[in-house]
Amino acid sequence: MAYTAAEVKELRARTGAGMMDCKNALVATDGDIEKAIEWLREKGLSGAEKKAGRIASEGIVEAYIHSGRIGVLIEVNTETDFVAKNEDFKKFVKDMAMQVAASNPQYVSRDEVPESVIENEKHILVTQALNESEGKNIPEDKAKMIAEKKVVGRMEKFFEERCLMEQDFIREPDVKVETVLTNLIAKIGENIKIRRFTRYEVGEGLEKREENFADEVAKQINK
Repeated sequence: MAYTAAEVKELRARTGAGMMDCKNALVATDGDIEKAIEWLREKGLSGAEKKAGRIASEGIVEAYIHSGRIGVLIEVNTETDFVAKNEDFKKFVKDMAMQVAASNPQYVSRDEVPESVIENEKHILVTQALNESEGKNIPEDKAKMIAEKKVVGRMEKFFEERCLMEQDFIREPDVKVETVLTNLIAKIGENIKIRRFTRYEVGEGLEKREENFADEVAKQINK
């Protein structure tokens, strides 16, 4: 399938890969840019992937407070102080603070989720899936196979909800936070790493009436 110069340019901007690599990726994926990005990453040809291994010890801490009800502190690192002052970088950090406020992740990535938490969640999901098979005259071994298949998909949903990098980006719900970060790394030319965050909500852990401040944040962002 033919590709345009504009598509090659976009792919280079988003991945930092070489021109010929971008052309080959577009040919291999029939011109699908998103699949071409994956193709480049799989082959280790994405410039952003190479930059991701470099040390990032500069950066900024951003604070976001929504209506005095939700507060977020987030640290995002870069390789140099110069990039930490870049407007695109600062906008990204602010967006991430708002993302944490709106979506309430517990971890930056799935690598941070303790194994004990994962195993406990799997146990709960397996039990739920087995309960769903009760009364359907399904043999026990088959019921377990069905449960295990359900758990795979439900665990992915668990990670998407709990891990910031796997959440849908609040400004573009069809794009993952990880993709937004990868694109920014390719654009700026330095490694960028979301290191940590803390989220506070008024009355958290106390008995109170039902209010959804996270929805309020999301609505404000999408105005």
